[in-house]
Amino acid sequence: RYPCLELAREAGRTGGSAPIVLNAANEEAVAALLDGHLEFARIPRVIAGALESAPEAAARTVDEALALDRETRIRVRETILKQSAS
Repeated sequence: RYPCLELAREAGRTGGSAPIVLNAANEEAVAALLDGHLEFARIPRVIAGALESAPEAAARTVDEALALDRETRIRVRETILKQSAS
């Protein structure tokens, strides 16, 4: 019933880079929703897709974490744009 909550729990259990990816994907998905580019029901799929490609290793530095956040946001925006176009 609350798929994003389960995705967040799983990201927490997985650890590594998953929480960073989850946060970035969620923020981008919500921004796309508010801009009218994504339907509410598609948010969990966008986040799950981002998590599937998340690197297993945790970011070791703040710079690595910020780079992962930036890369995730770019991938998520591209995914949403592709989905909007089809």
